Amino acid sequence: MSRKVTDNVVEPRAVDNRARHVKTVIIGSGFAGLGLAIRLSQQGREDFLVLERGSEVGGTWRDNTYPGAACDVPSHLYSYSFALNPDWTRSFSRQGEIQAYIKSVAQRFDVLDRHVFDCDVRRVRWNSETSRWEISSSQGEFTADTVVSAVGALCEPALPDIKGINEFEGEIFHSAQWNHDADLTGKRVAVIGTGASAIQIVPAIASKVASLDVYQRTAPWLLPRMDRPYLLPERLAFKHIPGVQRLSRAAIYAARETQVVGLTRFPVLMKGFEALSRAKLQFEIRDPELRKKVTPNYRIGCKRMLISNEYYPALDRDNVDVITDGIAEVKPGSIVTEDGTEREIDALIVATGFHVTDSPTYNNIVGRDGRTLSEVFDEVGQQAYKGSSIANFPNMFFLVGPNVGLGHTSMVYMIESQINYVSDALATIDTLGLQTVEVREDVQREYNTGLQDKLAKTVWNTGGCASWYLDKHGNNTTLWPDFTFEFRRITKHFDVSAYNTTTSHASGADLKVVAAQ
Repeated sequence: MSRKVTDNVVEPRAVDNRARHVKTVIIGSGFAGLGLAIRLSQQGREDFLVLERGSEVGGTWRDNTYPGAACDVPSHLYSYSFALNPDWTRSFSRQGEIQAYIKSVAQRFDVLDRHVFDCDVRRVRWNSETSRWEISSSQGEFTADTVVSAVGALCEPALPDIKGINEFEGEIFHSAQWNHDADLTGKRVAVIGTGASAIQIVPAIASKVASLDVYQRTAPWLLPRMDRPYLLPERLAFKHIPGVQRLSRAAIYAARETQVVGLTRFPVLMKGFEALSRAKLQFEIRDPELRKKVTPNYRIGCKRMLISNEYYPALDRDNVDVITDGIAEVKPGSIVTEDGTEREIDALIVATGFHVTDSPTYNNIVGRDGRTLSEVFDEVGQQAYKGSSIANFPNMFFLVGPNVGLGHTSMVYMIESQINYVSDALATIDTLGLQTVEVREDVQREYNTGLQDKLAKTVWNTGGCASWYLDKHGNNTTLWPDFTFEFRRITKHFDVSAYNTTTSHASGADLKVVAAQ
């Protein structure tokens, strides 16, 4: 497929129906996919393509453009370690600034010409006869020796299964698919959900709408958002004094990492955060009845801790109502709750999160034995080895895979750890002349047993809440239950001894262990 660059965006010229072969295909170009593309380019590996369904890089930060969208990790830590940004304007960056940063990094490291944009990957199937992946997409057919899935956990919006929601006649859209043509000014608006997106949306629109109904299933724990613009002397220091920005980044990292002790080992230590959150609630909400509604009934940290200085004051407005009764149905112009109350609305915003443990993308990946990733997960639960490889899927790696997620610090740190592992895997494959690598089932099973043993003692499993961290088997398949530097340690090098491998002289269907010592 020939490509051209126009205004720093790669455009497809034509779709060739014949399969194009490349050594490595990366699916997705958010922080993870783009970071791996840069690493491969730096290593001199040019035989790769990034297939991205959007029209530009950015992933989550390209798609989530709702009012108030911002990061809850400090700016200096929420960036690549190899591409620090001294020009952050504030301590917690907003969506537009993060997206601009990601685009600038892609341009700076000159990897846009390795991207195929507007490329929706529809099927990824392993061919045991050729020991290659066959990829069907909206931009044609591809084959690859190795595929790296970097689609991310927060890419497939989850819509609620509510009676009549498809018959609603007003404006309706998911928070990750915001309709900027919809004018909410003076409208009666409902927001379903009180998660990370909702607590940013509600304050951003509360003063513009006539009325705002916030449908809450579970009250979140809120902590102060220590956000402020950087002063000019600070920005100059970050830019011109060597080491200042890295020192700031290191201090933020260390402070965030201290939370791990309370989250994973001694949940009683989270009492301090809970006291702070309760004091914030008492101070920012005047109405005792409202305060009671939005007080969580589970241990802090069990669900994702959120940060906001504006959410509680927005709920305290006269035109905002928090509704805790379950939704019975949605009518063409209203919502009916289980107690029979009907509330008329003009617009409905769905802020119900994403398919994390049941992503529809899993249905499109077909492994060695003909089962899809979805079918494998349905049988054994969502699990991987080091969040990076899964038995039955040879020559496939995952970035931000199972049990790599975090609730306290920057995912970019975990992504860079996995990039270390995957890039070393690709180098090992070349060095040893391997045709296939597939993690051994016993190794994967032992690794995940250890993870679940650790998770059993964490606040996420003992805090008395139900969260999207858990899959249908009741296992926490989302979060990493230890210090992030421990994950960095175990992903520093590719451990080929944990894999079944074949050489180019062996049959792809006849896996054997190749001595790597």
